[in-house]
Amino acid sequence: MKDNGFERIYIEDLLRRLREPVRRMTIVAGPRQVGKTTLVQQALARLNAEKPVRFFATDQAIAPRTGPRTQSEDTVDDIIVANAASLARVWQAARAAAQGSKKGYVLVLDEIQKVPRWSEIVKGLWDADRAENLDMHVVLLGSSPLLVQRGLSESLTGRYDLIHLGHWSFQEMQEAFNLSLEEFIYFGGYPGSADLIRNESEWRHYVRYSLVEPSIEKDVFALNRVDKKFLLKQLFRLGCDYSGQVFTYSKMAENLRDSGDKAHTNTIADYLELLAQAGLLAGLQMFSANRLRLRASPPKLNVLNTALMSVETDYSFAEARADRSHWGRLTESSVGAHLYNAGMADDCRLHYWRKSPHEVDFVLTRGRRILAIEVKSGRPPNHSRGMDAFVAAYPGSKTLVVGEGGIALAEFLSHPAAHWLE
Repeated sequence: MKDNGFERIYIEDLLRRLREPVRRMTIVAGPRQVGKTTLVQQALARLNAEKPVRFFATDQAIAPRTGPRTQSEDTVDDIIVANAASLARVWQAARAAAQGSKKGYVLVLDEIQKVPRWSEIVKGLWDADRAENLDMHVVLLGSSPLLVQRGLSESLTGRYDLIHLGHWSFQEMQEAFNLSLEEFIYFGGYPGSADLIRNESEWRHYVRYSLVEPSIEKDVFALNRVDKKFLLKQLFRLGCDYSGQVFTYSKMAENLRDSGDKAHTNTIADYLELLAQAGLLAGLQMFSANRLRLRASPPKLNVLNTALMSVETDYSFAEARADRSHWGRLTESSVGAHLYNAGMADDCRLHYWRKSPHEVDFVLTRGRRILAIEVKSGRPPNHSRGMDAFVAAYPGSKTLVVGEGGIALAEFLSHPAAHWLE
């Protein structure tokens, strides 16, 4: 991602943590290309006058073997030991510098998931530092939320604070790159592609091969067991084609084939979760007070960045705006993506609701607060019977119409999700 000097709001939270006494590590996690490294480097530049810092990209620790290998050596273990040793050497050097500093110290490890067994290594080193009450902050960055969260749950429970960076919002893309509302709806919230939108062919190539393919190949396939890779890619394309629509798992299985055989619904559900963890595509569950019914509901597909929908459906910007139905789906998907991405930072949950013949586009919850949201785009304003049915089923719920006849879309997208629950 290109650094144009724009600072995301998360930087103040990170700086506050790094200026406080050392209590826990800080984890900065999120999808690929949302500016994690840039954010941390901006924070370190502001912090550098206050205390010494060291930034280390862990892929530099993975050096290829140069000498001959004997038959008795275990190739995998040898690589793991080399990576672990490199990581430990960097940490030890930072530890020595911290011990000699009167101002404290900050160690940053970028792309931590590239080090095998990273959570075990970090746990041992961190616990040793805490035993000595060492004044050294540690910041870990990871481009794969799934891998980072798995490592955290395995070894580091109670030892970290998490800062989750989601996709860029409309307000951020407007302030940083002067994108209009319509441009944001179509081109989405990838900052690295913002300077390419005047050349749609180049923009499309960048998003597809510099963002989508690495997210799937490096953040999903390389870091998780995926037996049917072609099936997962088919599922991603299906989700982009039908973003904003509810699909039963059995219906998806009918549309997805693997070597000529119908896909298994459990496999589809697992792969949809992997795509959500990578920040690509979510399957929203239907809202219900009955948790068992909620888990069994057919998912509503929603891209987590509308650039993905625009790239995969092959509509040009002009064609998308001219097609009233398609633009309505893009608009609804942009609202869903905003609620999902912004809501994660505020511990919100996003669902949809349907009870034939009524439905509500989105249901946002946090604790006992419930907000039903209807998106109006390309249709004349009218009172939604679905909203009335929802409130009758869940008394005390709030309702909100976004678009024609309600809150202006630009205003809605300029506030965090939790704002509308207040």
